[in-house]
Amino acid sequence: MDLMQGVEFSHWLFNNYLENKNILVDATCGNGKDTLFLANKIDSNGKLYAFDIQKEAINNTKKKIEEKELNINIDYINDGHENIDKYVNKKIDGIIYNLGFLPGSKKEVKTEKETTITSLNISLDILAKGGLIVIVIYSEHEGGSEEKAAVLNFARGLNYKKYNVLHYHFINQKKNPPEVIAIKKRNGIK
Repeated sequence: MDLMQGVEFSHWLFNNYLENKNILVDATCGNGKDTLFLANKIDSNGKLYAFDIQKEAINNTKKKIEEKELNINIDYINDGHENIDKYVNKKIDGIIYNLGFLPGSKKEVKTEKETTITSLNISLDILAKGGLIVIVIYSEHEGGSEEKAAVLNFARGLNYKKYNVLHYHFINQKKNPPEVIAIKKRNGIK
């Protein structure tokens, strides 16, 4: 068995370490792969939020969900993930980020370190105890290495008494393959 690549590992984390699945968020829905994954994990009475700043991404994701004929409660939000708290007024059990740009689109429209860090701070505030944040970081594009450095610095600075933080990445590849940061809120934390 090979070691898992970034997205595969992010899904494995959700499968194995997400305790509750009532409120889930795809902070960067892109072409819908993670949204579809979360849609198949959410509790029957749960709610899923899918964010993206590009209307094309929202449409791609809607189409993917509709093709599977899933009967879930989902809100598609054409806005940046830094505005999560304007749309989600409940504690979040799990949130996933794929940082970078929409595959198959213009690379000029991408996640940015400032809005990503803002979003992560907000996500920590509304994350339920036992909740999980998983961030898949793509850094090969312009500005990607700066965003990666900001996310790694953010994650390193989290209080170990409140959060368990994992950094998963390959260190012997020619290019920079996706890296994964997992942040699990400890159960004793409000």
